[in-house]
Amino acid sequence: MAALRRKFGEDYQVVNTNRGATFSSAPVKKKRQRFVEKNGRCNVQHGNLGGETSRYLSDLFTTLVDLKWRWNLLIFILTYTIAWLVMASMWWIIAYIRGDLNHGHDASYTPCVANVYNFPSAFLFFIETEATIGYGYRYITEKCPEGIILFLFQSLLGSIVDAFLIGCMFIKMSQPKKRAETLMFSQDAVISQRDGKLCLMFRVGNLRNSHMVSAQIRCKLIKSRQTPEGEFLPLDQCELDVGFGTGADQLFLVSPLTICHEINPKSPFFDLSQRSLMNEQFEIVVILEGIVETTGMTCQARTSYTEDEVLWGHRFLPVMSLEEGFFRVDYSQFHSTFEVPTPPYSVKEYEEKSSLSSSLLTPYHERMYSVDCLVAGDEVAGPGSGSTSCKLPNKLQKMSSSGREDLQRKVLRLSSQKSEKASSTGDLPLKLQRLGSSPGQSDGETRFHLKALKVEFQTMAMSTGDLHHRSLPPTPAPIPTHAPPHTNMSSSSGRPEDNLPAKLRRMNADR
Repeated sequence: MAALRRKFGEDYQVVNTNRGATFSSAPVKKKRQRFVEKNGRCNVQHGNLGGETSRYLSDLFTTLVDLKWRWNLLIFILTYTIAWLVMASMWWIIAYIRGDLNHGHDASYTPCVANVYNFPSAFLFFIETEATIGYGYRYITEKCPEGIILFLFQSLLGSIVDAFLIGCMFIKMSQPKKRAETLMFSQDAVISQRDGKLCLMFRVGNLRNSHMVSAQIRCKLIKSRQTPEGEFLPLDQCELDVGFGTGADQLFLVSPLTICHEINPKSPFFDLSQRSLMNEQFEIVVILEGIVETTGMTCQARTSYTEDEVLWGHRFLPVMSLEEGFFRVDYSQFHSTFEVPTPPYSVKEYEEKSSLSSSLLTPYHERMYSVDCLVAGDEVAGPGSGSTSCKLPNKLQKMSSSGREDLQRKVLRLSSQKSEKASSTGDLPLKLQRLGSSPGQSDGETRFHLKALKVEFQTMAMSTGDLHHRSLPPTPAPIPTHAPPHTNMSSSSGRPEDNLPAKLRRMNADR
């Protein structure tokens, strides 16, 4: 235990998964009906076959092979005993019909079978002939054609019975079912992280030195479900991916291996968490197939894990150690696990949290727009073009379509009343960084360029249209069309700049 703590750290605790140990304080859970037992036997019985019984008799060889050993031995003994008695009776009947029984000790009489004068002697003759013992005391003579025909029938029938029964016994003895008992599966499956991914894992091992050729493993999830159409499927089978696409399901089973199923959006355990595991009802069937190296026959080993045999936040204890010149496998720790830190929530919840946190942590990039885009867009785009070089928001496009001069007029004639504090440039959705004029007009009219507009998500108390209606006088004075390039828009008499907000006054002073 001290060596394990030095190797894995003090936070890890070895858990004994021996099912034989019971504790009085632990609640006794009702044993759940399994579809496949731990030893691989399928817990399914077929009933009410009706006329299907004749199909078993038509395939008599397979039926005899599938029978249990006690029934096979009983059939073997009864078949040979009945066949011997029947054939011995036929030899006795021939001797009785010919009258050989009354002249058994007459040396001058030639019987069908010499020295057969009762049923035991006829039975011994049949056994000597069938087993090719041939003691030489009882033999068939040439003056008995019916005996010769019976002898040929006996030889053919004996060969058929021997081939059938001995073949069944040989196939049954060479079946690889016992080989499957030397393939081990861990008593429990575990769920923990591997390579940063949540995985369902279990362990397999081979107790013999002979290998399993072309070993392949498959997993099935058996769980009841209901279809969208309302159909209830009591034992629905779903495939669990254990590396079919990557070739990880092809095993080189020389030492114990840990089989891993990655829980991803394609996995049926995508929304399985530590809390929901306590309320789930499912069964994982594991099937290991391979070719026995010594006999060349295909072997299949099976086991299953129910929901109470899946341990959340555990990992298997290593069983391999390096010795002098070889690797040693300690099967005493084959079923042992230890606890590791594992998130208690499902992969689905983890992805939702990750996507939400990434969207909140992503910096917001402010988009900069200029009024020059309005001019450049009109110059670049023709009358039939559907796109411009500058992409403007819908609001600016609508404002530009109504006239740039109206936009300049609305921006410059903002009211500075004290009650309308929300009309300052700091509260506008389009922040005016700098307001200037450009003298480069081809037609002589002044074009004011808004150097940068920052679009932000900001709560607005009123739109620029409301500010325009509330701040403009009933008859606004028109802006001169042929103003000098650097002429101040407000008249010098009355100084309307004093009525503007502080932020606009600073902007005018900078300009």
